[in-house]
Amino acid sequence: MRILVDANVPAAETCFGPLGEVVRLPGRDMAADALRDIDALVVRSITRVDEALLAQANKLRFVGTCTIGTDHVDLAALEARDIGFASAPGCNAEAVVDYVVGSLATLAERQGWWLSERRVGIVGVGNVGGRLWRRLDAMGIPCLACDPPRADTESGADFVDLDTLIDSCDVICLHTPLIEHGEHATRQLLNAERVAALAPGSVVLNAGRGDCVDGNALRVRLAGRGDITTVLDVWAHEPGIDAALRDLTAIATPHVAGHSLDGKLRGTHQVYQALVRHVGLPERVTLGELLPAPPVARLELDGGLTAEEALRLSLRAVHDVRRDHDSLQREIRRQGVAKGFDHCRANYPLRREFATLEIDLKSGAKSLAPLLTGAGFRVANG
Repeated sequence: MRILVDANVPAAETCFGPLGEVVRLPGRDMAADALRDIDALVVRSITRVDEALLAQANKLRFVGTCTIGTDHVDLAALEARDIGFASAPGCNAEAVVDYVVGSLATLAERQGWWLSERRVGIVGVGNVGGRLWRRLDAMGIPCLACDPPRADTESGADFVDLDTLIDSCDVICLHTPLIEHGEHATRQLLNAERVAALAPGSVVLNAGRGDCVDGNALRVRLAGRGDITTVLDVWAHEPGIDAALRDLTAIATPHVAGHSLDGKLRGTHQVYQALVRHVGLPERVTLGELLPAPPVARLELDGGLTAEEALRLSLRAVHDVRRDHDSLQREIRRQGVAKGFDHCRANYPLRREFATLEIDLKSGAKSLAPLLTGAGFRVANG
């Protein structure tokens, strides 16, 4: 078996090597001729799997994407060729929630407010949004949620419509897939009218899909009135993103919210599990074998810290979102927009998830347990 794998998929040799020959290529360099005599293809979101890519796929029988989203894959084209498919739902959801919590804590520090003083509106409560809702609620942060497909099927669920959410919330977090058409289409869900309706002081955070927001309207609002704040990890036309919008964005990152090592390895392993099932072989590699020990495994906290200080210290012991923002700015200055964007993604530094850090609370810090546990850390002596 010959398996073509995106060059930035980790642990591919460990997982797929025992199944056959592993061939590596950068995701943006995958073209039709690369799929000749390939039995299985493993990609990330930057590779568009469509009719054009499949044109010379004479032996392909399986495609896996190490991502939650599947909008980069033409599922009908795969089905027409009787090619098996698997994604990795939930693989990096915890990492995205870490990113959101860290970004909001950073904005709160910059702007002089505390998280519990804001109401967060979550648009889309699937793998990511649902986890975010539970985590923020555990931290004592009030939330509202909008998810029309779930509102249609989940009786008794506490959802509001999007316009009510915009009217009622200080922070809008978008975590929807990109759905082009139909009753629940999400393309430009946050359209020009809704961008205009945002109250002064609002925060818009998008870690879902770039095309779910009208970027032009957002740029005009930021450049004109300048009275809202944006955190953008996803962009229309990646990697050739709107440089003017990036310059106006408080935290601008290159589609890396889910790029924890834990999430990436989970995604690789989920696709590996699907492939061995597809070919009828036993599973021989466990996720535990792939995960290394974290570089910072334990943190001790005692009295003398405010809740805000303790949370920021714990967050930044694992991941500081300002690093990702600064890296994007630096590489775009050096290489230009598209090359700088892709460089940051391809060379993203080691990042672990909040759950890999155990926090030892001494006698003077016991009261911090609910906040830090809610934020996603493992708390000892709480």
